[in-house]
Amino acid sequence: MKDSAKYAKIVEWSEEDQCYVGSAPGLIFGGCHGDDERQVFDDLCLIVEEAIELYRKDGKPLPSATSGRDFANRMQNVA
Repeated sequence: MKDSAKYAKIVEWSEEDQCYVGSAPGLIFGGCHGDDERQVFDDLCLIVEEAIELYRKDGKPLPSATSGRDFANRMQNVA
């Protein structure tokens, strides 16, 4: 398994921005955005890979994994 698979990747529609917004909580601040949901996801996957490479290059430990933490079901309780 690639290290990037250990991090949850979220793409959601933003009414405020009128575009899709991608984020990887716990790994990167910010994210990416665009009009095509699939393209935003693909861009986000690349950003996650690049972030992991930067952590390694700087000799920093990777943040705790976020995948498998059931974000979707926990977020339903917020709505």
